[in-house]
Order: sequence, then structure tokens, then C-alpha cells
Amino acid sequence: MEKKALELSNFQLWLLIGKVNYSIFLARQRELNRYHIPVRQLHVLRAIHDLGSKATLSEVAGRVERETHWISRQAISMEKDGLITRSRDIPKSKILKLELTETGLHMVKIANRSKTIDAALSVLNKKERQQLASNLNKILVNLKES
Repeated sequence: MEKKALELSNFQLWLLIGKVNYSIFLARQRELNRYHIPVRQLHVLRAIHDLGSKATLSEVAGRVERETHWISRQAISMEKDGLITRSRDIPKSKILKLELTETGLHMVKIANRSKTIDAALSVLNKKERQQLASNLNKILVNLKES
């Protein structure tokens, strides 16, 4: 007997994407709890690392798809926790630069060793992973254009 492909409405697909996102977020947060760092802060640390020395607030905001004011609040908290430093290249400049501390760099290294993410995505083969990434990127591009 031939199995009929599961047909989802756009709303059902949207709900499924949300469930997957939330579930992997919670699993990842449980994994990071022993390091006392929230997933969202880890995303900011990773963005600063990827952008290189002294990334700006707006560059980080663009990388993690958040508003600049949200990144600014996170940066204040992360500086207090010793994960980053905030500085201005020119006194009285409006451009605030963010740089990882040794502790922040250590957290980025921890982020690269995620058993949770590896386990969650291990059910997909290489072709399926590429297709999923392609489809999700199409959705993102479409959302940015509208």
C-alpha cells in the first residue's frame, strides 16, 4: 500500500517550524546551563567572533537578526559577566565596538561542541540537510523582501 505524503497547510507548517525551533532551543539551553550562559548571549558571542576584532553593535545586530537596542542591552550584561569588552575607537564617537574576552572566546569554543545540535540534526543525511538549509534560506529571503 502506497503511503500518501503528509500535506500540511501553511499554518500547520509554520507551527511545526516553531515547535522544532522551540524544542532545539530548550535542549540547547539545558546543555548550556552548566556554563551559566543563555543561548541568545551565545549567539551574540558567536557573531562577534565571526565578525572579527571589534565588531559594531549594528554589525552584530544584523548577524543575529535582532534590533540594535537589544544587542546593546545584551552587551551591557555580557560585559558585566566578563564575556566581552565595549569600547569606542574615538572618544565621544557614537560607534560602540564589541570584543571578546578570553572567557567569551572560551564560550564560543564551547558553542562549537554541541551534542544537542548534532543529535537533533543527525536524523538528516547530507542531501536532506542541504535541502532543508536551502528551503529555510528561501523563506528568510522572501520575508526580508516583503
